[in-house]
Amino acid sequence: MKISIRIVAAWVIAILVLIAGSVQAQGKEDLNKTLSPYFFVKADDPRVDRLPLKSTAVQVNIAGVIADVVVTQTYRNEGKSPLEAVYIFPASTRAAVYGMKMTIGERTVMAKIHKRDEARRIYERAKGEGKTASLLEQQRPNVFQMNVANILPGDIVRVELRYTELLIPEDKVYGFVYPTVVGPRYSNQPVGAAPASERWVQNPYLPEGESPTYRFDIHLNISAGLPIEQITCPSHRVHIGYDGSNRASIRLDRGDDFGGNRDFIMKYRLAGKRVESGLLLYEGETENFFLAMLQPPERVIERQIPPREYIFIVDVSGSMHGFPLAVSKRLLRDLIGNLRSSDQFNVLLFAGASSILSNRSLPATTANIRRAIHVIEQQRGGGGTRLLPALKRALALPRVAGISRTVVIATDGYVAVEKEAFELIRNNLGEANVFPFGIGSSVNRYIIEGMARVGMGEPFVVTRPQEAEGAAARFRKLIQTPVLTGIEMGFGNFEVYDVEPRTIPDVMAERPVIVFGKWRGRPKGHIRIQGITGESRYSHEIDVAGIRPLKSNAALRYLWARYRIALLSDYGRLNKDGEIVREITSLGLTYNLMTAYTSFVAVDPKVRLRGETATTVTQPLPLPQGVSNLAVGQGWYACKGRPAALPVAAMKERVRRSAKKEADLAEHNAGLPHTGRKGHLGLELVRVSQGLSKKQILDYLEKNRPRVERCLGNAFATKGNREVQIMIRLELDARGNVAGVKVVRDTTRDKGLEFCMVNVLKQFKFPASGNLKKGTVTILFRLKR
Repeated sequence: MKISIRIVAAWVIAILVLIAGSVQAQGKEDLNKTLSPYFFVKADDPRVDRLPLKSTAVQVNIAGVIADVVVTQTYRNEGKSPLEAVYIFPASTRAAVYGMKMTIGERTVMAKIHKRDEARRIYERAKGEGKTASLLEQQRPNVFQMNVANILPGDIVRVELRYTELLIPEDKVYGFVYPTVVGPRYSNQPVGAAPASERWVQNPYLPEGESPTYRFDIHLNISAGLPIEQITCPSHRVHIGYDGSNRASIRLDRGDDFGGNRDFIMKYRLAGKRVESGLLLYEGETENFFLAMLQPPERVIERQIPPREYIFIVDVSGSMHGFPLAVSKRLLRDLIGNLRSSDQFNVLLFAGASSILSNRSLPATTANIRRAIHVIEQQRGGGGTRLLPALKRALALPRVAGISRTVVIATDGYVAVEKEAFELIRNNLGEANVFPFGIGSSVNRYIIEGMARVGMGEPFVVTRPQEAEGAAARFRKLIQTPVLTGIEMGFGNFEVYDVEPRTIPDVMAERPVIVFGKWRGRPKGHIRIQGITGESRYSHEIDVAGIRPLKSNAALRYLWARYRIALLSDYGRLNKDGEIVREITSLGLTYNLMTAYTSFVAVDPKVRLRGETATTVTQPLPLPQGVSNLAVGQGWYACKGRPAALPVAAMKERVRRSAKKEADLAEHNAGLPHTGRKGHLGLELVRVSQGLSKKQILDYLEKNRPRVERCLGNAFATKGNREVQIMIRLELDARGNVAGVKVVRDTTRDKGLEFCMVNVLKQFKFPASGNLKKGTVTILFRLKR
C-alpha cells in the first residue's frame, strides 16, 4: 500500500513539474509574442455562436451645428451555450458619450458612470453572479470596447449609447462622419508586458473582401436653420428627401446594409455658401455655458510665396498594400510634381524599416522630382508599420538655413503608438509644421488629427483616388498663407470663465474660430475677435445681449467638458501626473461622460445563469474596404482549416519564419533606390470549357496581370526559388463570375501565396457567352527569374 502511495505521489510530482514547465514556457512565449491582430477561425463547436453582433443602427439628428447620435447594437445568441460578447468599434474623435442603456426583452436598465476600475469590478461581479450586464470602455478617444455578459441562448440584447458632437465647416462645407470599423493596428509590444487597456489590439479580422457579418443602418435628419443647397454622400448609396428648404432626411439604401467596412461620410453646403456663426447660450441649474463660432475673413493670397523645404514621409507597410498605396501614389505625384523650382524636398519611405531619398534635402529640379516619383511608384506595400523610428529619422534631418520646413505624412495610421507619436513631434518640431494625410476608407483619425494638432498643421483624409487632386490643391492653398494670425479675443462686460482654448492658434483652414466656456450673471456686452489677415488688421464683434439662452443648447455642457478632456488627455503629454488623471476623472463623473478613466456599466438585477460559465467570444471585424490581408501580417497562418492554437515550439518557429519574411519584404519595398524585379510572369491556359473564348480569357488575364503579380511577386521576392509555379482551377457561373477556386499544384508550398491568389481570383469576372451554364478555367502561372 505504501509503495502504491509513493508511486502515486511520484506521478503527481512529475505532473506538477510538467505543468509548471509548460506554464513557464508559455510565459516566455507570451513575452516573445507581440500584440497583433489575427484572422478569424470559425470553430467546429456548433453550440457556440461566434458572431453574436447582428446589427448596428445609427440615428443622427443635426440641429444647426450640433449632432446628437444614438447607436443601437443588437446582440442575439443563436447557439446553445451562454455567451459573453466582446466588440471593438470606432467613434468620432469629437464624440462626447453621455449615456447608455441595455434592453433585454421588455426590461431596460440605465447605465451608470463609474471610475474605470470600479466599473470593471461591478461588471465582473455581475457576470460571476449570472446576471446579464454590459460595460462600455474607452481604449482610445476614437476606439471603444463593449462587453455584454451572460447572453443566454435565444436572447436578444440591445445596447444603446448616446453621444453628441460639434460640426465645424471647412471651406464652407459641413461634414458628418460616422466611422464603422477599427482597422488592424500594428504593435511590437510583447503580450506578456502589455496592460489590459492595450490588449484590444489582438482582435480577430475577416479575410480581405469578406463583408461584415452584421448589418449596418444609418438615418440622418438635418435641421440646418438656413436653406440647404446640396447634400452628398461619397461613401455609401443613400436616399435623400427634403422637407422644405431648411430640413432634409438621409437614409441608407437597402443594398448597402452590409456597408459597415468603411466610414460613412455625409457632406452638405448651405445656400450662398453661408456658415453658422455667432453665439449659443445655455443656462443650467448650477452652471451656464456658451459656444462662440466666429467666421474668419476670406483668405488673402500672397503674390510672393517664399521657398519651402518639404519632407514627405510615406507609409509603405502591409496595411497600405493595394488600394491605399495607389491613392497615396496619386496624391504624392501631385504634391511632389507641383513643387516650385525654389523649393527643396526629401522623401522617406517606411514599413518595418525606413529608407530615405537623400541624406540632405534636394532642389526641386525636374530630374530630382522624376527620381522621387519613380521610387514611390515602385513600392508595393509590405511589412510592419514602425512609425516612430521613421518620424524620429525625418525630424532629425539637417535643416536648410533660412527656409521654413513642412512635414507631410501619408499613412492610414494603423498603429497603437498615437501618444508616443504626438510626444515625438511636440519635442522635435522646431519651427516646422506637420500635415498628415490619412489614406483609406477607414483611417485612424485620432492619430491623423492629433499629429496635425501638435504639429501646428492641418489634417487631411483621402478616401478615394479621385479625391487626391483636390486634397493636394487644398494643401497648397493652406501653406501659401494662414487665414488669420496673431488672434486675440476679448469678452468685455460678458463675465466668462473656464474658457477653452485659452490661446487661439493661427487659423490655416477656412473654418470658424471655436471658443467654449462658462458665464455668470446676465448675458451682456460684446465678444470681439482680432487678428492679422494678409497685411491687414481684422476685427469682428458679436452682441451678447441680443442672444437668448435656449434649453435646446443643453449639449454645450457635454461639448465643453469633452473639449477640456481632449486638451488634457487626447493630445496631452505622454506621462500623465496624478493631478491630470484626477481632473479628467472628475470631469467624466461630473458631466456623465466616458473618458479613459470613466466607463458606463449596466447590470440587470435578475440572476439568469446558474451552474454554468458563459463562453467569451470576440466579434470578428471586417478589414476596411481596400485594405489587404497584409495588414494582419502573419495572421493568415490562422486561415480556415488551420487550428486556432499551435504548440509553443511550432508557433515560435512559424512566428520566426513569418517575421523574417515580413522583414525581407519590408526591406524589398522600402529600399532606395528600387531596382525592381528581374523576372517574367507567364500565363498558360491548361483547360477552358466550351462556351468560353480562350482569347478573351487571356486578354482578361493580361488586363488584370498587376493584381496577380502582387501575389506572385511578393512570394518570388522572399524566396530563393528560380521559378515559381502555381496551377489554379476556377469554377465559373453563367455570368462568368468565379464561384469556386482550387489550387491544383503549387511548387512553392507557400500558404500565404495560395491565400493571396485565391482572394484575388475570387473577384474576377470573365467574359462568357449567353449559352454558358457552368464552366471551368485552369490556369498555370509561371514566374521565371
